[in-house]
Amino acid sequence: MSPRTPSDLAVARHGWVQAVAGVLAALIVMGIVAGLGLWAAGAADLPDGAFPRVVAATVVTAVGGTIELSGNAGALARSAAGLTVIPLSVTLAGALVLAAGFLRPLRHRAVAGGPELAGWAARIAVVWLLALLGLALGARQTFAVDLGNGTLGDIGDLFGLAPKVGFRTDVALTLFFGVLWLAGVLVLALLVSRGAPLPGRLLRFQESVRPAAYAMVMLLLAYVVLGVVVTLVVAVTRGHSAQSLAVILLGLPNLVWLALTLGLGATWTGRVQGPFGLPMPHVLDEVLRSKEISTLNLGTLADHDGRVWWLVAVDAVLLLAAAFVLAARSPARMRAWQHALHMAVALALTVLMICLVGRIDAHYGLSLLGVGDLGGGLSGDLFLKPKVWTALGLAVLWGLVTGFLGALLARPVRRRRGKTEKEWDT
Repeated sequence: MSPRTPSDLAVARHGWVQAVAGVLAALIVMGIVAGLGLWAAGAADLPDGAFPRVVAATVVTAVGGTIELSGNAGALARSAAGLTVIPLSVTLAGALVLAAGFLRPLRHRAVAGGPELAGWAARIAVVWLLALLGLALGARQTFAVDLGNGTLGDIGDLFGLAPKVGFRTDVALTLFFGVLWLAGVLVLALLVSRGAPLPGRLLRFQESVRPAAYAMVMLLLAYVVLGVVVTLVVAVTRGHSAQSLAVILLGLPNLVWLALTLGLGATWTGRVQGPFGLPMPHVLDEVLRSKEISTLNLGTLADHDGRVWWLVAVDAVLLLAAAFVLAARSPARMRAWQHALHMAVALALTVLMICLVGRIDAHYGLSLLGVGDLGGGLSGDLFLKPKVWTALGLAVLWGLVTGFLGALLARPVRRRRGKTEKEWDT
């Protein structure tokens, strides 16, 4: 048995403290981002001191947790509601902080044993589960529904109806998906970071996997940064600063990563009815607000605003940049067709992730004596879902083309790297 190094002893001695610090830092950042975003959206005025519970529910959904909506309108009325949406701004903030906390004790290491990495990840997982359990138990609230002063309100007063709608967390599903989310963050952190150690058996995969993973993360972050710039410009030129801040802090990746897939030529389907709406840009709401299911792609968006064709140009530039980064960080001996293949696989997996986390499904309805809504504006429906296989096929095509071109652009960098590697070998 090999002797334990000082680094191993430090990780063993301070592992639990570091795990607690890392998890708490991630949850605090997620809570701050969610709280500020909800405050900007006007949720701070919720009755019965519900704001902290809504913040907790937002953090829970950001890590894949499940929030169940319930309604109770009495014997003569029925309410039904459902919500499936991931606030990806909160998700991204938590993932970045948690990944940094996970990698910090492992920096400056070339190789780490599998048991050591598993033990360090297990400490974080235990603390994460306990913290997530506390959030899940606290994320529950019930609200009374105001029927208004119209016909619906008069009938409600006549029969003494007091409709309520509330939310609570499905604890078991929240813990299950929360652990899956944590595992994904930790694995991706190991793949992206050049300085993170890997077990000896996995070192042969780092030459092909790590450059591609890094390029895709940089691509997604580049879209977020670009989205922040565009949103701030819109806020300055058109006002609505509070709404713009809410978008940035709650759902900016939802919009910009959707734009990434649309620029590739992907198609989404959806519908917006009732009080629900999309915060920005307005063209999305125009296309989706109809009685029938609408198709969302470059063609339908261009019918309302021709500037959407710029999404293709933005995709082309950023994908070429990502392909260049992938090739520049890869070994010099790899050929252009290999870079193209790696780019295609990586981009397809990235688009698949966007399709899975970018779905939206929200509905609410109130029926009284078998009659729905009664003109009270209390029913609504919003959903958005992708045509996955078409999106994946286009991602593969774009990946092959941009991967090959990026390899050609990075050839001078790869040649210099190859000369350096030969010098080191001699």
